[in-house]
Amino acid sequence: MTNNIIIPTQNTTLFNQVSQNNLATNLPKQNKLPEILFINSFPPRECGIATYSQDLIKALNNKFSNSFTISICALECDNEKKTYKPGEIKYTLNTDYPKAFITLASFINNEVDIKMVMLQHEFGFFNNCESSFIEFLQQLTKPLIIAFHTVLPNPAIDLKIKINRIAKIAKAVIVMTDTSSSILTNQYKVDINKINVIPHGTHLVPHLDKALLKEKYHLTGKKVLSTFGLLSAGKNIETTLNALPAIIKKHPDVLFLIIGKTHPTVVTKEGEEYRDMLKEKVDILHLQSHVRFVNHFLPLPDLLEYLQLTDIYLFTSKDPNQAVSGTFSYAISCGCPVISTPIPHAKEVLKNDTGILIEFENPNQLAEAVNNLLANEQLRKNISSNSLHLMASTAWENAAIANALLIEKTIQSTTSLSYTIPVINLNHIKKLTSGFGMIQFSIINQPDSTSGFTIDDNARAMIAMCQHFELTKNDDDLKYINIYLNFIKFCLQPTGIFLNYVDEENKFTIQNDDVNLEDSNGRAIWALGYLISMGNILPSKLVTAATSILQTALVNAEKMHSARAMAFVLKGLYYTQLKTENETHILLITKLANRLVQMYRHEADKDWHWFESYLTYGNSILPEAMLCAWLATKDIVYKEIALSSFNFLLFKIFKHTSINVISNKGWLHKKNESSEATIGGEQPIDVAYTIIALSKFYTVFKDELYLEKMHIAFNWFLGNNHLHQIIYNPCTGGCYDGLEENYVNLNQGAESTVSYLMARLTMEKTIADKASLKKKLLQSSSHSPFSIFKIHVTAD
Repeated sequence: MTNNIIIPTQNTTLFNQVSQNNLATNLPKQNKLPEILFINSFPPRECGIATYSQDLIKALNNKFSNSFTISICALECDNEKKTYKPGEIKYTLNTDYPKAFITLASFINNEVDIKMVMLQHEFGFFNNCESSFIEFLQQLTKPLIIAFHTVLPNPAIDLKIKINRIAKIAKAVIVMTDTSSSILTNQYKVDINKINVIPHGTHLVPHLDKALLKEKYHLTGKKVLSTFGLLSAGKNIETTLNALPAIIKKHPDVLFLIIGKTHPTVVTKEGEEYRDMLKEKVDILHLQSHVRFVNHFLPLPDLLEYLQLTDIYLFTSKDPNQAVSGTFSYAISCGCPVISTPIPHAKEVLKNDTGILIEFENPNQLAEAVNNLLANEQLRKNISSNSLHLMASTAWENAAIANALLIEKTIQSTTSLSYTIPVINLNHIKKLTSGFGMIQFSIINQPDSTSGFTIDDNARAMIAMCQHFELTKNDDDLKYINIYLNFIKFCLQPTGIFLNYVDEENKFTIQNDDVNLEDSNGRAIWALGYLISMGNILPSKLVTAATSILQTALVNAEKMHSARAMAFVLKGLYYTQLKTENETHILLITKLANRLVQMYRHEADKDWHWFESYLTYGNSILPEAMLCAWLATKDIVYKEIALSSFNFLLFKIFKHTSINVISNKGWLHKKNESSEATIGGEQPIDVAYTIIALSKFYTVFKDELYLEKMHIAFNWFLGNNHLHQIIYNPCTGGCYDGLEENYVNLNQGAESTVSYLMARLTMEKTIADKASLKKKLLQSSSHSPFSIFKIHVTAD
């Protein structure tokens, strides 16, 4: 039920009704998540902060629905009353009524579930009741975070006092640029320790084909310039219209899209005067065939498509004090090269070849910049790529993480944030897969066919799709399993050796002569064994083909001495044994496992429980393989080494509630084991292999600590890492190629994407298996005189 805090002084009946309705919610509720109340404008109100708030709240709900609940108080005024979706809004606050502020403060203070208030501030919201707004803030007894969307420089003394007063009441302050932070600190004297810079969020987009989008919107053959947002004189769109004749002279195929309806406040005060002036200018300059007005407040998917088809985005605001613009942030996230006037946000973002700045109200500069960009496609691509990498950290998912961490700190939560596991998304896996196999690399999320194929990627992909088929029984998976199996067969040589590297013309490359192929051969055997283990649900022809390939490949397995190659083979043989017991396979398992035992005994001492004198890549494969060897042979030595080596590894890579896998920038050597782990160079494949190993150890030993670490490790993909940024892209279904010291590698290649999928499917199966076991135990306990006991787990 919505409590409408719209309280004209004469309407005491409404006041009493609202108060009584709210009293019913004041009783304590058991086992409830903390409630965070957002106070902001909200759609269908058409304003930038309403859109911002909707996007932020959606991102927070998507990522942290198990950490806290979000409720909304929508800001309204007499001229901006809206009808909201049922259950979407908890309160509405009419900012034209002074007493409404005090009533709202009382409701919030009396609502025991509300633990914190987040307020999106814009001066225009509270102009009519400034003193009531300040009094509202003073009366709040709940912690307050306030986000300033505008920070005016060189403030008059009364403004300085007002903002400083607001900031002192707040537990924390959010601004969106370093410039705003500096102004608050230096000119308003706000405590720097309260200020948090969280950039305006941007949308993850799939980066659809530009030509196809232009065809969809009847723009084929056009060089598209665009701008969007609620129209007002401050947009200064006439600068672009004045520049267009010079642009058209060199590029007659240009079309300028003016996207967005007129700002509702402007319509109320001035009608369509500004739009009419622009239309008149279009006629005067004879631009009718080069300008198109899209006079709508577009749904987000449509807006993002318009931006993706745009060749150059133009931002021509004439307000030097405009702190931030969501419009060009969205444009950059869609890959648009941006030309902008130098508002503070633009000056921070559009540097180092990520965009072009022009002077305010300077059509000549604008025309020159547009013409230079339109004439140089490679420059446009470079700017687009540079800006996409720069803005990656501002994705709404990352903005949600930053806000959630601040909320957690503000409410002094005693529990860590709980990340919501995304739905399974195969889109990028399928995009990377041709009829021949899985393409190796990707530029952002566009497969790079020139990179060719590897058996490494196709072997892992086959395991992942087998996992998915086991979970869903989706027959479409069989097509992909068959593709990957055929690729593995293609790479098998008459000698029983698999070659690894295949070019885009499906020919083996000279890399196969220069690289040790043992690990690649081991991965192929692992994949074949995994497929064979699922023989009871897969078509028999797939199992028969995999068995035949495996028999040929095992001829060389005994000759392997690479630790990881032997580990992959051990896993493959273990899975094969699950389907069909084979004494020859047991003998090979014993021989390879004994080699790993010898390696372990040679290197291990009281402080170093490992197989080598260093920790490198794919470490968790080794203890997992020893565990598989024990399960297959029941040799207790394998079990002991599996446990000691795995616990040693976990101690090295888990710190409290996060994982930091061994960096490829610097292996962890035995002689330097006390040194700090290298930051950056963390690969998704290492995190995924750790999750797979943790799952196997949990399944065997039922130690809840392994399950807990699985969740911690998986959260690395979702943002629980040293940059607090997502590694998995939920929009594309791809996984970024690595976590570096200061940035995330946005390319979404086969290794990282398949590794994430393997980890995600492992989480799904492990959680489902645990739930199933718990259900069986509960059912059996109802017929048993004994109570179910809880397994107690000791710390590392």
